[in-house]
Amino acid sequence: MSKLPASTFRLVLLISCAHALVHTFELALPAVEQMIGDEYGVGKSATGTLGMVWRLPFGLGAVLAGFLADRYGSRPLLIVYLVGCSVTAVLARWAPTFNALFMVMLAMGCFASIYHPAGLSLISRETTPETRGKALGLHGIIGSLGIAGAPFGAMLLFSSGNLGWRDYYLILTLPAMLIAARLLLDELRYRKESRFAPAMSAGEVMPEEAIRWSRYLLLVSAGALSGFVYGAFMHFLPRYLDTAGLRPEDWTPASFRNALAAVVLACGAVGQGIAGRLCRPGRLELLLVLVLFGNVPPLIWMAFAEGPSRFVAACVLAVIHFMNQPVYNSLIAQHIPASRRSLGYGFSNMMCFGIGAFGPYFAGQFMGDTAVYGGLAAVATAAGLFATYSLIVRDRQSVT
Repeated sequence: MSKLPASTFRLVLLISCAHALVHTFELALPAVEQMIGDEYGVGKSATGTLGMVWRLPFGLGAVLAGFLADRYGSRPLLIVYLVGCSVTAVLARWAPTFNALFMVMLAMGCFASIYHPAGLSLISRETTPETRGKALGLHGIIGSLGIAGAPFGAMLLFSSGNLGWRDYYLILTLPAMLIAARLLLDELRYRKESRFAPAMSAGEVMPEEAIRWSRYLLLVSAGALSGFVYGAFMHFLPRYLDTAGLRPEDWTPASFRNALAAVVLACGAVGQGIAGRLCRPGRLELLLVLVLFGNVPPLIWMAFAEGPSRFVAACVLAVIHFMNQPVYNSLIAQHIPASRRSLGYGFSNMMCFGIGAFGPYFAGQFMGDTAVYGGLAAVATAAGLFATYSLIVRDRQSVT
């Protein structure tokens, strides 16, 4: 695999830090949803709906974010995302009622929706097809560390028993503003060095009319179903692990379930790294099929697991599930011209996170895990079938 140039590596690293933080904001709510429910006197159904309210704009706003990123540039949009999430995190700190918290989470999801179309398109434009898989693998690894960082931070914060979920949201503003400041300096330097960004990635030629609509829409359909699994799995992961029977007596429940969740989600970084190394042009479609179908066995295991095996099953799912990100995002870049790639990623993320927003709502309607994770296994199977059909269409087009 080709090596990333030093300047590209630094840019990918900076964008990846913003990626890590968007997932920390995303997973902050699952880390504290039981505490929120206890404070406001609401159950799993209400906190599941709260998760849907955060995730819906996270997905649906991505198309508008992609359009704006293509028009005004990715870096300014990334700064807006970071500042907006910081402001709404401060508002969450002082939300007086559960209804007020609904409005704050809705706004936070809107700002968070900016990241993926802006960040992914910027990486795709600055890399070649040969280096893109490695760049997206690094991007995914750091993003997974941010995902794991949300419950890990909650574990540290809640271990003393003196701080609560409101303090957690306030603390998240600190890294967000630091990354925003670094991106602002990067944007100023970028404008000074060149008034116009290159229209195409190096070594990549794709005319505007070459959008491969049939394969792109099949790919997005598979991604949307996978996003549904992701949303349900992530939102109730700490709650799922709470009954694994592993907690020592000197750990608080809120701290320990988030510690287990952090370990599970750190396994996702392993999957991202493996997939990033496997990504090669020509093999991406088959890799996606294998990964999506690979979600089914651990989901079925989670449906019936009891005790410590719940933790093991969740770890296995995390490794496999997160492998899809470098593969999927590399495929998106293959099907969309560079000048429209923010919009292409925006529509993709609208579908993936928009449909995924109903995952927490779905999972919140069932008291038993068998129905929840058995249903998610069926959804993962459907995602694999869409990816399989995309592979068949590719082979037919290559023959003709």
